Amino acid sequence: MDIKLNGKNIPLSNQITSIQDLLREYQLENRIVVVELNKEIIYKEQYSNTLLSNGDSVELIHFVGGG
Repeated sequence: MDIKLNGKNIPLSNQITSIQDLLREYQLENRIVVVELNKEIIYKEQYSNTLLSNGDSVELIHFVGGG
């Protein structure tokens, strides 16, 4: 399956089927992240139940501290 992630086309392994799986793959599951799937915000409670499909567009926005 291929998705567009933050504007780039990427292939996903068969083990990544949900938003939760995608966040785990990128080690973002324990961070504050805003997830947009096909221009719709997905709430944290929906991550494990929201399945990805071929051609989906996903935006992941996470916050980085600095100074």
